[in-house]
Amino acid sequence: MELIGAALSDFYKSTSFYIMDWRSLVMICVALVFMYLAIKKGFEPLLLVPISFGMLLVNIPGSGVMLDPTLGFDADGHTVVTEIGGMLYYLYQGDHLGVFPPLMFLGIGAMTDFGPVLANPKSLILGGAAQFGVFIALWGALMLDEYVPGVHFNFAEAASIGIIGGADGPTCIYLSGKLAPHLMGPIAVAAYSYMAMVPIILPPVMKALTSKHERQIVMKQQRPVKKLTKILFPIVNTIVVSMIVPSASSLIGMLMLGNLFRESGCVDRLSDTAQNALCNIVTIFLGTSVGATTQGTTFLTTQTISIFILGVFAFACACAGGVLVAKLMNLFLKEKLNPLIGAAGVSAVPMAARVAQKVGQKDNPANFLLMHAMGPNVAGCIGTAVAAGILLTLNGVFLA
Repeated sequence: MELIGAALSDFYKSTSFYIMDWRSLVMICVALVFMYLAIKKGFEPLLLVPISFGMLLVNIPGSGVMLDPTLGFDADGHTVVTEIGGMLYYLYQGDHLGVFPPLMFLGIGAMTDFGPVLANPKSLILGGAAQFGVFIALWGALMLDEYVPGVHFNFAEAASIGIIGGADGPTCIYLSGKLAPHLMGPIAVAAYSYMAMVPIILPPVMKALTSKHERQIVMKQQRPVKKLTKILFPIVNTIVVSMIVPSASSLIGMLMLGNLFRESGCVDRLSDTAQNALCNIVTIFLGTSVGATTQGTTFLTTQTISIFILGVFAFACACAGGVLVAKLMNLFLKEKLNPLIGAAGVSAVPMAARVAQKVGQKDNPANFLLMHAMGPNVAGCIGTAVAAGILLTLNGVFLA
């Protein structure tokens, strides 16, 4: 009996229950909540399901899914791997090295119709205006570092937090991987969580900043866009943006390459692969590995709480920036813009545009803003990539 008891005791000590930390238990509960929101409520399931499952795996004590490889030396003194790392550790290198986000942008570009932007180039201004939230959150993070005891953010960390306001998950991962890889977990989770909650976050801001009369403005049907214009746009855009902000070339280049696949009409197989197989594979790898960076022992900190607070603040400011600039433009335009489409400048495509459509139809059921809102919405993808490039450049200036 003693032998059986000792065996059972040893077996229990080898299980995760024996070494379970309360912080890991909390993160497992958070993962289950995210799964519920994704599966039951339909909150960005393509993103939240792999993220939450990665979060679940990494917080099971002893799972080793994010274990670093162990290095040693052979007889000749060469460095060798003596023990391989966890599976998700290797997938995470695609995030850390900036490989997965541009590949995701390739798929997004192949799925995106830039026709609404080309039909109404003023949309680019609204997409840029929504980046206001990025720089406000950057400033907010630096202010917390200055005035709140126990919260410390340098410029690189503040910039990585600020980009949450762009509502673009791959860009958040790309920038934090370059500037603050140790914060990638909370930044990515905050970005994707708030993207899923766009229908909750944006409407109160939109209604607070607009009158009923403004929300009822009907916009004229957009003009058709020539095929040649659609083909030239990704080429010209890549040249112009990359020349102005070279550090954004990876993101902008892949976004526009995907769009060129779509619009050229001569590489249907590549376009289909980028839109479907490649995008789905990268989504699985990126989401699961990002979720695996949320280990409870390092995730539950004052910094993480600050990031989530700044993230929702960034989203609200981005929405406000787009709406207010649309109202400002109306002072000079003969054909008025419905300010609600400015809120779609956050690049949560196409959810932000759908929210603008839904809010507008509540005050005017005959109003159809979706295609008009898609202009600022897809312009926001470009704007966020440019903002990321600017922040990378500014960080280099500060380091110098």
